[in-house]
Amino acid sequence: MTNTLKAPNNQAETPPPSASPLLTFYRSSIGKKLITGFTGLALVTFVLVHMAGNLLLFVGRDAYNAYALLVSNFHVVYYAFELALAAIVLLHAWVGIEIFWRRRQARPEGYSAYQSAGGASYQTLSSRTMIITGLALAVFLVIHLRTFRFGTYYPTELGGDTVRDLARLVIEKFNEWPYVVGYTVILGLLASHLRHGFWSALQSIGLLNREIRPLAYGTSAVVGVGIAAGFLLLPWAIYLGWVG
Repeated sequence: MTNTLKAPNNQAETPPPSASPLLTFYRSSIGKKLITGFTGLALVTFVLVHMAGNLLLFVGRDAYNAYALLVSNFHVVYYAFELALAAIVLLHAWVGIEIFWRRRQARPEGYSAYQSAGGASYQTLSSRTMIITGLALAVFLVIHLRTFRFGTYYPTELGGDTVRDLARLVIEKFNEWPYVVGYTVILGLLASHLRHGFWSALQSIGLLNREIRPLAYGTSAVVGVGIAAGFLLLPWAIYLGWVG
């Protein structure tokens, strides 16, 4: 039997292309926690500002419409902010679904600890239903934008100019009991989502330690219920005839 000698391969093998640092960060578990944490806190901030804007309708229709006009008058900045906000929502939702799916595959017998960093004692119905409440809020967001952002344009006079009477549309919708009841249910789901999500976001970005974690855990309940209650003040005041 003759041995065949092969000439050495002098060509250097091309190493496989490495992933970019940004992609590597995104794929890592730490990266995903940081993304959900920062995007979650950004969304909480927006929700608080949005809630404050809604409460201006208690001052009067003109105050509410003036606020809406002021925001829309930023033009390019306004549209850029909308795009950035949409990107944050989509990124937060996508990474959240990825985390859920990976943990579901790791524990096919049951999923009970979505993004929990606090141990078994911090497991609640809110933490176990984050994916459900998150998806429900995403569906509501589409309906909400279709109803108000792209809804009926009622003209009105404000300071000698013709502007959109957004106050009329809001009052019109919240005089319909199915919309008020549905809105109440959704705000309950938002409270539940924030109940776990707020403190978990702080934990994910490294702002909590063992000593202050219980305080943050309790504060998240106050934040969730407080935001939900703040949003519910207006629709029920309208439906009960206190605002009109």
